[in-house]
Amino acid sequence: MRKLLILLSLLGIGLSGQGHPIPNIPVVGHFTPGEPALIVVEVDPRCFAEDPEKEPDLQFLSFKEMDDTERENFLRQTGSFVHESIRIRFHPQGWSSPDFAYGFEKKGGGELMNPDDVVVVRGRWETILPAGVTGYQLKVLEGTGFDIFFMNKANGEDLEDLNVLFPGEESFILDVQALLNPPDLSDDIISKEIVDISPTGSTSPRPPKTTSTFQSFLRQGFVHVLPLGLDHILFVLGLFLLSRELKPLLLQVTMFTLAHTITLGMATLGMVNVSSSIVEPIIALSIAIVALENIFFPGYKPSRLGIVFVLGLIHGLGFAGALGDLNVSNSTLITALVGFNIGVEFGQLTVIALAFAATFAIKQPENYRKFIVIPVSALIAVMGLYWTFERIFL
Repeated sequence: MRKLLILLSLLGIGLSGQGHPIPNIPVVGHFTPGEPALIVVEVDPRCFAEDPEKEPDLQFLSFKEMDDTERENFLRQTGSFVHESIRIRFHPQGWSSPDFAYGFEKKGGGELMNPDDVVVVRGRWETILPAGVTGYQLKVLEGTGFDIFFMNKANGEDLEDLNVLFPGEESFILDVQALLNPPDLSDDIISKEIVDISPTGSTSPRPPKTTSTFQSFLRQGFVHVLPLGLDHILFVLGLFLLSRELKPLLLQVTMFTLAHTITLGMATLGMVNVSSSIVEPIIALSIAIVALENIFFPGYKPSRLGIVFVLGLIHGLGFAGALGDLNVSNSTLITALVGFNIGVEFGQLTVIALAFAATFAIKQPENYRKFIVIPVSALIAVMGLYWTFERIFL
């Protein structure tokens, strides 16, 4: 019990109450027969803030008020960040750092015109591929503070295979030959002929084209809960602490899953858009609500499911930040959504399993409530209320 309280206290002191990272960084390869290869990287200027979670988007109105020195500083920071974060490789050549040309552009493409247009820094690098190039690959260096999306286009069309790369990881190897010299069989051959290529030049069939996307977002969904989503961890612990009986626990988790799946899907597909400045404080408050209910209204009641469902809708909007800015086809987006959601569920079930293991030795219900439910719920409530205050006023 003492170790559990110490651990929760350290987490609350050592981690920010913000549980949702800013949009990740896409690196998009463009391949068209007869044209140079184009690699594009997009970096959100918020990456360079001391606390990116609290930094608003750089809108065109604010951008126009910046002087040349401020703008040059953003470009210089972006160039340094990219150089220290990613390497590319055109097999059989070695790894290299592209010489990107950076400029300010509208997020999602198009001309900066409206005052509320979001401004990003976009780097472009064109290169004529030498003869004999077989594959294209991306590597994220250790120490990079953000996840990198490895995405590609052929003839202007999105390829459905993509990777989410964590620091220290390499992407799969994209078969450039299949993109630039496709057999004249059908329009779909490009997306169907992506294969893995070893550094020696031999090839082996890749899994189905959506497998990489599904696996990447399955893992990202899990990591979004464990270890990054402390607020979601505490909410799930709040559900667990009400009762260790299987039925109430399963009903609560099922209702929470159903709710956040609905809003996660709606937000990811662009059907609803709620500012994080509204969502994040409510998520923090939801943590305090379930914890306080554990203390003052012990025992499972059907009304608990309604509360969990409403709060789960809000949590789904919080999860959506990891997917909402993906500029990919609908089929790829749905694959990413399904993988991410399943990963979130695995993360939640892992939290519950660890909580069971940590409290298994306490058999007597009275002792469990006295030494676990009340003190831990109280600590969770304090953390939730503090985060609510922090996210509104700080």
